[in-house]
Amino acid sequence: MIAIVDYGVGNVRSVLCALRRISRQAALTSEPREILAADAVILPGVGAFSAAMDNLRNSRLDAVLLDVVKARRPLLGICLGHQLLFSESEEYGRHEGLDLIPGVVRRFPVGITVPHMGWNEVKQRRASPLFEGIADGAFFYFAHSYYAMPEDDTVAVGATDYDGDFASAVASGAVFGTQFHPEKSGPVGLALLENFCRLSERG
Repeated sequence: MIAIVDYGVGNVRSVLCALRRISRQAALTSEPREILAADAVILPGVGAFSAAMDNLRNSRLDAVLLDVVKARRPLLGICLGHQLLFSESEEYGRHEGLDLIPGVVRRFPVGITVPHMGWNEVKQRRASPLFEGIADGAFFYFAHSYYAMPEDDTVAVGATDYDGDFASAVASGAVFGTQFHPEKSGPVGLALLENFCRLSERG
C-alpha cells in the first residue's frame, strides 16, 4: 500500500486519483501507524512552506516521516512536498524544513515570470529508477514560485531550465523529490509514479 500524507494542504487527492489510474492500492491518511506500515510514502502539496511545516509538526507527522526514512522505505515529495525535504526555505523569512536533503529553497529571481507554470523539459543528469523507461528531455507539468538548491549537486537527478537550470528532481537514498507534478503530467507522469511504486517491491 502507498500512503499519501494528508496534512491539510492542497493537491493531495489528485495524487490519489493518479495512483488509482495505474491500479495501485493507495490511501490518503494522516494516521502515523498507517503511514509507517505503508510500502512507500508520498508527500504532495501546494501552498506556503511555513504553514505546511507547521501542519506537519503540529500533527507530529514530521517525526513520522523521519521514521519512514530511517526504515529505508521510499519517500517521494511532490512540488511543495519536494521543497519540504530540504533544510530550509527563504519563503517569507527563514523556515526550517525536514532536512532530509541538505539545501535551501529560494524564490526565482526578479525579472522572470513567476510562478513558473506549464510544461517544461526535464533533463536527466544521472540514472535514477524514477526515470526508468522515460526519455531524457521528457516534458512534465510545473506550477511553482520557489525552487530547491541542494548543497550536493549530485543528488539532482533531473534539471530544468527556467532562466537557468534548477534541480527539478532529486534522489538521496530512498528519498526522492520532484518539483513538477507527475500526477498532472499525463502518461509520462504516470510512468514516473509507477516507477516510484515499484521501488517498494525491490526489497
